[in-house]
Amino acid sequence: MSDSIRLVIADDQALVRGALAALLELEGDLVVVGAAADGEEAVRLVRELTPDVCLMDIQMPGTDGIDATGRIRQASPATRVLIVTTFARPGYLRQALDAGASGFVVKDTPAEQLADAVRRVHAGQRVLDPVLAEESLFTGANPLSDRERQVLRLAADGRSAAAIASEVFLSAGTVRNHLSSAIGKTGASNRAQAVRIAQDRGWI
Repeated sequence: MSDSIRLVIADDQALVRGALAALLELEGDLVVVGAAADGEEAVRLVRELTPDVCLMDIQMPGTDGIDATGRIRQASPATRVLIVTTFARPGYLRQALDAGASGFVVKDTPAEQLADAVRRVHAGQRVLDPVLAEESLFTGANPLSDRERQVLRLAADGRSAAAIASEVFLSAGTVRNHLSSAIGKTGASNRAQAVRIAQDRGWI
């Protein structure tokens, strides 16, 4: 059909890619023209196929969905990006919108609502999960600096300040200062709690 909406689906789980494709193609006006297992492949497929909409997961190996969204919007401005993710975190919503995504929904969205979200995004509208959008208003923007996010991510697996310092080419004292600042900004009482809060809010 000439008026079909052409889709690329990016998700690192083959089962999810297949299920999304099967559900959406039942709609009649939606056609899946490509599927990618990571962000890098999604960017390549969008460049090659110039679909109308790319359905993008966030957490994928290599290039994640946020980075891929920004690159897709540059490579193919006519392609809209709809984030479809398990990770309903306010920080991810803000990052996705900043990267140029037109919509953000969670994976347990009913099939007919997902299809409607695709159509609305294709029509130039913005589609946001209402609960997440409201939560995002109250959570606020990510208060962490790039360096604080970096050291918190490395602290997540229990590394010492000295181990983190050797990886990011800073002194152990500077790393401790960044960790201390991140603990203060997240309202946590220790680094493990700061990591957990930052992860829950999608800040790291």
